[in-house]
Amino acid sequence: MKRNLLVRSVLIPAFALSLMGATIPAAFPDPPADQQPQSGAKKATAVLAGGCFWGMQGVFEHVKGVTDTTVGYSGGEKKTAEYETVSGGKTGHAESIQIVYDPSVITFGQILKIYFSIAHDPTTLNRQHNDIGTQYRSEIFYADDDQKAVAEKYIQQLNDAHVFHSKIVTKVEPLKGFYAAEAHHQHYLDSHTDETYIQYFDLPMIAQLKKVYPDMYKK
Repeated sequence: MKRNLLVRSVLIPAFALSLMGATIPAAFPDPPADQQPQSGAKKATAVLAGGCFWGMQGVFEHVKGVTDTTVGYSGGEKKTAEYETVSGGKTGHAESIQIVYDPSVITFGQILKIYFSIAHDPTTLNRQHNDIGTQYRSEIFYADDDQKAVAEKYIQQLNDAHVFHSKIVTKVEPLKGFYAAEAHHQHYLDSHTDETYIQYFDLPMIAQLKKVYPDMYKK
């Protein structure tokens, strides 16, 4: 199913315009301190949802310390974790990204900083841009109590500081399963940079990552 491109050539949502205009504050608050990784630990995993998974993957595959990314579905059952079915918005799934990272290079909290400030708008309920439905919700699927604590504290911190004009609506729930999406969705952005949707919404996020967090950006 193609993304809804209706009026996108003439009507760009405010969040996309803000990305293009580089309005993200340079002093976006740092996350709460993470628990230090076990000595020698080189691999950890985060699962996040925030709208179309093409753009989320496009951002995080350019983050230093991230060693692998996979797009897929979380929040529903395995038997209905299929794109056309999930797109109906009735399976409980959210389009998600599984991020494998080196915790000695980047922490879970730092990943959340990019997630909140670059990768999506955490204040829009069950939608991103013109994609509407619970499958496009903002959600952090935590793997353990440490991830839960960091996520909840950071959301509270950002709300208390009024970083956004509206309250953050990101859900924080335990990860019960992640199901990889179909092969043609993996790294979709990389080979479809000429598509209108990707040019308006996804490429500006990658440009913002490079501009706002140059020390965290990788080619």
